[in-house]
Amino acid sequence: MHRERCVGLGLPTASCWPLWPWGSEGALCPDTVPCNPQYFINKTEIQDFPRFPHRGLLLDTSRHFLPVSTILDTLDTMAYNKLNVLHWHVVDDPSFPYESLTFPQLTRKGAYNPITHVYTTQDVKDVIEYARLRGIRVLAEFDTPGHTQSWGPGVPGLLTSCYSGSQPSGTFGPVNPILNSTYEFMDTFFLEVSAAFPDFYLHLGGDEVDFTCWLLDIVSTYDKGYVVWQEVFDNKVKIQPDTIVQVWREEVPVPYLKELELITAAGLRALLSAPWYLNRISYGPDWQAAYKVEPLAFEGTAEQKALVIGGEACMWGEYVDSTNLVPRLWPRASAVAERLWSASQVADLDFASSRLARFRCELLRRGVQAEPIGVGYCNEEFDHW
Repeated sequence: MHRERCVGLGLPTASCWPLWPWGSEGALCPDTVPCNPQYFINKTEIQDFPRFPHRGLLLDTSRHFLPVSTILDTLDTMAYNKLNVLHWHVVDDPSFPYESLTFPQLTRKGAYNPITHVYTTQDVKDVIEYARLRGIRVLAEFDTPGHTQSWGPGVPGLLTSCYSGSQPSGTFGPVNPILNSTYEFMDTFFLEVSAAFPDFYLHLGGDEVDFTCWLLDIVSTYDKGYVVWQEVFDNKVKIQPDTIVQVWREEVPVPYLKELELITAAGLRALLSAPWYLNRISYGPDWQAAYKVEPLAFEGTAEQKALVIGGEACMWGEYVDSTNLVPRLWPRASAVAERLWSASQVADLDFASSRLARFRCELLRRGVQAEPIGVGYCNEEFDHW
């Protein structure tokens, strides 16, 4: 086993997991019989290493609040799948569940419930430490300057007023870039966020609105790198050469593979998410479409393709909360995890299907309510009682 950093320590265990006879006859003890099963693995050699360094999963905790226990359980399952980045989309238009110590009114007026639906400072620390012990980084996203409707009630004047003719309409747009108070607020707030989330990178969002470079300049003063959605690149915002651009649009303004080509041709690193929006569900084995994605199937040099550092499965929260998150995610996200880990030639759907079905049974054994990928059964079915 060779590792460059401690965050990779748990991966060899995950690689050995398929060798353990979970779910096979004689491997499990009945609940009524006290026993101590022992598993033995014959001497073997495994050559296993990741294709991409960034293998992520996005959780959206604004549209529906996810309890900390749900996030921790997800981190466990991510570790089983050798995913190593939790992209925590903390806040958005619907709610502001992050406890800001510097601007407490953000939380009091922006959360669904300022008592029960808030991630405290200790909650954030607990999630980050729990992730670290499983070799997972926590990449926090505070999407700006759009998707900030929940910020407005707690910071008067932060958002741009919309007008109906010459009169204010009572609605608001993105953060107001013409006020000095906006810059002062953003500087102070992101200083707090940078301290709360110690990862080198912050995700600054930037999707679906015109994004200006002033926020990037602010964050750069904290010795932080940043990740942005593809619109920041598409709108030709001046960004630092170490910026990571996340591709989420499948066809507009160009197909996602062409977008990767353009981003890497500019010398920027890229993440792919466009074909892996798992909140979009359909009847049938839709994991296959996710599995068949080849992130490097674009026209470009070897140097360009080396700039694609991985990708993320995204679970946006419009119709997902703690009641249905797990079966929506797993094992569909497992297909994405393999695509980001295994070599490109590991792509046979029949072979993948048999392995994924077995893996799903092993997830059930570990208490993960993973949905079936087709007709069949597991020796140990899920029992939530």
